[in-house]
Order: sequence, then structure tokens, then C-alpha cells
Amino acid sequence: MLKQILFICCMLVPWILYAQQPVEMKLWSEGAPDGNGITTPETWPRADRVASVSEPTLIVYPAARPNGLAVIACPGGGYAFLSMGQEGRNMAQWFNSLGITFAVLKYRMPNKGHHTVPLNDALQAVRLMRGQAEKWNIAKVGIMGSSAGGHVASTASTHFTEDSRPDFQILLYPVITMDKSFTHEGSRMELLGDAPSEELVKLYSNELQVTPQTPPAFILHCTDDKTVPVENSLMYYQALKKNGVSVTLHIYPKGGHGFGHYDTFHYKRQWTGEVEKWLDEEIK
Repeated sequence: MLKQILFICCMLVPWILYAQQPVEMKLWSEGAPDGNGITTPETWPRADRVASVSEPTLIVYPAARPNGLAVIACPGGGYAFLSMGQEGRNMAQWFNSLGITFAVLKYRMPNKGHHTVPLNDALQAVRLMRGQAEKWNIAKVGIMGSSAGGHVASTASTHFTEDSRPDFQILLYPVITMDKSFTHEGSRMELLGDAPSEELVKLYSNELQVTPQTPPAFILHCTDDKTVPVENSLMYYQALKKNGVSVTLHIYPKGGHGFGHYDTFHYKRQWTGEVEKWLDEEIK
């Protein structure tokens, strides 16, 4: 019994040292500027997944010993659901241990064509975090995204307004383009609808929207990703480089798609270490 108690205490110590209790914030206190047409309650098809999101929130995990950085994570799910676990809250302890305040954005689904909705939620999340700068000792706010969440994050990084520009972006196996040659078809259909105009496709092909003002990027992908082709990251890297934006790209030979923060991903120690180094040397 004593050994069990000691084991539990050892498991809790890192969390006690590095994190505070999470805080859930309503994203639009006075109502969102747009809607997605979803009227049914949100569902949790699995313990770590939520679907039919129409009421967005930001779940914040403040660092106990803040270093001035904050990261907003946008989980993936093909714009149809959100992987709130391994692409969201399960990363909180890791970021908190680095002194980084971490937040998971439960953004609204575009529901087959309400394309402004996820972007507006992401930009509002950046504003909200900046509004808490003094409370949580935040100097820079970055945005992070996995898969379709990577499209949300890269869209926020290329379509920002004056008061909502992220300071940096971290993209894991991101959807970048809406071009049918390399996009994730399900994400494209959910975001843009069945028959989007060429103009809309170009608008949300983020490799075409990069400017010198796009924030610095860390990009991670695997060559054998059969869900979101690695060309998405390659095109974005090339566009960032062309515009003089600082960019770091890591491509691993194997790992597929959706590995998130899973220990089973062979290169987890490498990619997390590289993110830590990048944040420390390039962003802080």
C-alpha cells in the first residue's frame, strides 16, 4: 500500500510543480460574428474526441513557473471532430514543464462550407490569450495545430488581423493546401463545401497566402503519411523560405499520420526535443 501511495505521489509531483488548475474560457462572450448552422448538442464519440462543436471554448493550462510563452493548440479531426487528447490536453504537462502556458482550442466545425468559422475562433483565441498577458505572464502567443488543426493554425498565421497575429506557429502533419492534388479531401469538403469556387480554394491554400509578415514556423511531417501528403509541409516550407520567414522543417521517414503526443511514435523524443530547442533558441 505504501509503495502504491509513493508511486501516485511521484506521478503527481511534476504536475504540481509545473502546472496550475486548467481554466475554461468562453471564446465569444457576446456571441460569435458568424455561425456554422449546427443546432444539435455536441457529442463525444470517444473520450478524447468531440464532434458537432457549435460553442467554442479555450481550455487554458497556466504554467506555474511561466517563461513568457503561450501556445494555443488546435486539434485535428478533418474539420469533422476534434482529437482533444493526444493532439490537445495530453501535451499540457510537457509544455507546462517548459514554463509555457498551454491552451487547447475547442473550435467550431465548419459544417460543410462555413469556412470563416474555424479561422475566426483561432484569431479570437489569440486575442483572448493576449488579454490575459499580465495575469499569466505572457509575452508571446503562438499557435499550434495537427492535421486539419494544422490548417486552422496556418490559416490564422496567414489570414490574421492587426490584433490577432500569432507570434509563432508549430505545425504537426498539417493540411496546408486545398488544391485537390495534395489536400486532405475530407477537410476540404467540410471547410469549403462540395463545389467551392477557384477563388475560395486559393484563399484557403495557405502556401499561396504567405507574406513576409507570416510568423516563424516549426513544421513536422512523415514521408509515409498517407492521409495528409508530406507535400503540404514542403509547399508551405518553400513559400515561407521564399518570403524570408524563419522556418524549421523536420521530416521523418516513418510514422504515418496522427501520432500526436503518443509514446508509440518512434521519433517522439527527437521531435519534442527539437521543438524545445527551437522555442528556446528562436522564439524566446
